[in-house]
Amino acid sequence: MTAQNMALLALAGLLSGGINAVAGGGSLILFPALLASGFSPLQANVTNSMANWPGYLGGVMGFRADLKGQQSRIVALTGVTLVGSSLGCALLLRLPAAAFDVIVPLLVLFASLLLAAQPAIQRRVVKIGGKQGWSGYLGILCAAVYGGYFGGALGVILLATLAFTVADSLRRINALKSVLSLINGTVCGLVFAAFGPVDWTAAAVAAPTTLLGGYLGARLASRINDKLLRRGIVAFGIGVSAYLALR
Repeated sequence: MTAQNMALLALAGLLSGGINAVAGGGSLILFPALLASGFSPLQANVTNSMANWPGYLGGVMGFRADLKGQQSRIVALTGVTLVGSSLGCALLLRLPAAAFDVIVPLLVLFASLLLAAQPAIQRRVVKIGGKQGWSGYLGILCAAVYGGYFGGALGVILLATLAFTVADSLRRINALKSVLSLINGTVCGLVFAAFGPVDWTAAAVAAPTTLLGGYLGARLASRINDKLLRRGIVAFGIGVSAYLALR
């Protein structure tokens, strides 16, 4: 790996961790950086998951004040997150790599469009105010399966689903989303470390900067212009999707 690639991955990791904490969708920054460094889509995906784990941890640390009083929620949602994440990882590793190469442009496009719809999702969160029921847990299960298989914009999916599970402020819901993302990332990290084609050099370069980015992003979440940030990520993600489809 060249020094230029290492610098690119370190910067992409910092941005990825920060964006995941602020809005979700940070994987759409690090994943293309890994592709640009010469990795296949499958290897880039599993390395991306591994490298982003510290960023989720940093986000949880930054949101710790907003997690007070949410222990029962975390316990209730941990089980379905563990099951869904494990299923998603198993699908990724059992299906042929060629299948992932075909579907990944669509997944990147889906994640990008979902991120574009995030403001509407947030307004919906406020309007709904939270509803307890099995549909919310099923939604978390499906989101975790997606997170185990690909994970781009997982935070946006979790935020939308938590609207049907939690009645609280958006900032506290965002903190809970960070915990579930960390659980998903932990499962993926363990599975991919044992069975996935992780590039450990790339992961070691990006992981420390995702940790720093996640912590800083959580601390600065209320001060960042998320509208401009979201537009930039969406445009970038659509471009990556087109590149993957045409290459």
